Amino acid sequence: MSKTETINWQKQATEHQKQYKQYLQRADKNKVLRQLPALHDEAFAKVDCLACGNCCKNHSPRFKTTDIKRISKHLRQKEGDFIDQYLKLDTDGDYVVKSSPCPFLGSDNYCSIYEHRPSDCARYPYTDEDVLLKRPNLTLKNATVCPAVFHVMERLVATK
Repeated sequence: MSKTETINWQKQATEHQKQYKQYLQRADKNKVLRQLPALHDEAFAKVDCLACGNCCKNHSPRFKTTDIKRISKHLRQKEGDFIDQYLKLDTDGDYVVKSSPCPFLGSDNYCSIYEHRPSDCARYPYTDEDVLLKRPNLTLKNATVCPAVFHVMERLVATK
């Protein structure tokens, strides 16, 4: 991304929400799914997650049972203690972190549990999978949080 794009991407993503929504509603699913791997790679060639960290500062992944088991084992905590210390139930009944930013995010934007992170974190921002189309509201929100999603959506809209 150019310096101007980097400065203005969040503003542009907010301004382009209606355009993105219309695109996602009308998109040819198979065509988009064929485009996503290359667009994902292109976006991450330009976006440095460690310079951003917006996802960890603004979102919480769902912590599924397998994530809780894996992370609590890594931290040498009982699962119940891990849940009590770090997690809460959200309105959907999913475990999410109690605080923002994520308690595992360091000041350098490195994740202290990166190798053991929740599957939602490993998959985020879903720019290389069908979640981008299947969950349009999530995609629209992510476009204002993650510059990679913004990049992918801008490229998709430009190539319709």
